[in-house]
Amino acid sequence: MTTRSRTALVGALLAIAMIMASCSSGSSSSAPAEPGTKASGRTIAVPADQPTIQGAVDAAQPGDLILVSPGIYNEAVNITTAGLTLRGTDRNAVILDGEFKLENGVRVLGANNVTVQNMTARNYTNNAFFWTGVKGYHGSYLTSYRTGNYGIYAFDSVDGQFDHSYASGSPDAGFYIGECFPCNAAILDSISEYNGLGYSGTNAGGNLVIARSEFRFNRAGIVPNSGSYELCYPERETTLVGNLVHDNSQPETPAIDVAKLAMGNGILTAGGHNNLIIRNRVWNHERVGIGLVPFPEDGPKDVVPTGDALTMPCSEARNLPLPAKDALPGTLLWDSIGNRVEGNSVSDSGLADLAFGTLTGSEDPLGNCFSGNTFTSSAPAAIETTMACSGPSGAWTDTLDLVALIASERPPSGDYKVQPVPSPQPNMPDATTAPGQPAVDLPERIDIASIPLPARP
Repeated sequence: MTTRSRTALVGALLAIAMIMASCSSGSSSSAPAEPGTKASGRTIAVPADQPTIQGAVDAAQPGDLILVSPGIYNEAVNITTAGLTLRGTDRNAVILDGEFKLENGVRVLGANNVTVQNMTARNYTNNAFFWTGVKGYHGSYLTSYRTGNYGIYAFDSVDGQFDHSYASGSPDAGFYIGECFPCNAAILDSISEYNGLGYSGTNAGGNLVIARSEFRFNRAGIVPNSGSYELCYPERETTLVGNLVHDNSQPETPAIDVAKLAMGNGILTAGGHNNLIIRNRVWNHERVGIGLVPFPEDGPKDVVPTGDALTMPCSEARNLPLPAKDALPGTLLWDSIGNRVEGNSVSDSGLADLAFGTLTGSEDPLGNCFSGNTFTSSAPAAIETTMACSGPSGAWTDTLDLVALIASERPPSGDYKVQPVPSPQPNMPDATTAPGQPAVDLPERIDIASIPLPARP
């Protein structure tokens, strides 16, 4: 999963790519929290009670609050106790620093309902804040910068939320949610900049909402994608609403291969299904503002699921048998299918504000549609007629020339160790006095219809 084998595999696509569907309600899971995840009222102070964060974590019981005072902590913290709240008293002064020697700032390993709040992690060779294999997670008022893989990251995890957070300087993605369906998750009110990808979400979706956030100065902005090299494929049913996505053509960021090849694009679904992309403001991209493109995966482990397998939760789908290797194609084409792009404002794109790409030459829109957007250019031309969301669609002859884009040369990766230091970020209100907040009843309920097209700053 380091650099996620996806570098080589997705490279094929997003080389191509240059370059989510149902309207999620954002309602949280109805499953009860596991025992011991209610706040206990007990606080462990660092360094007053325990000299290190890891020492406090090891001494904690489910439901405890670990409250960390300002300082630089050269630690890699592993959490395996459910229901903890780990919180800094000052987001900008409680700093975990890996000194480019340690792998992860805070790693939550199979511990459900863990919240991490109001602190900074920097200079780690892998990730800043990382949840894996959990039910219930919350990352809030977090700052991540200069990390060798991801910034703020949830993998094989459900019922979670990232909010009021900032991520920069990661070669892969500032924010990542992957291998989950239904994810029951959200990224809200956050900023991602100077990364390879602002957001990456391989095989994630199902009540997954990314809203009211800003993705800027990355190689590419928001890139959900499908692929059999991770479980829970395909990527599907993600809602992108009310985001600012701009200036994602930054050549000096660190970048894995897929991010280099995807440089210059705002939002694109790479083989994604049934995503809803609505009321986002997207501008100033070298290539495409919003694009729907296929993903050709070399050496796949499975075929594209159909029928009931497309609605099966990941907990069940992961147990399905795989085809015999000799029954698999050398290259598997993941088409973008059933995506709706509506009510967005897209401008100042080098190739096209709105775009659809195909590798088959077919004029079948595959259920993708565009409606009510404000834009100047598109491929195919008159995209809201040729790929209309209501009424008949027309024929086209001028979709994106994906083959030509494969051959285009992209700038090499920058050094993640020298990316910009962010300005001070807003603190969590009442950080020193609020009780512990185990990650239950998440994500918060989100009224998608009430989120407007944001104004341009």
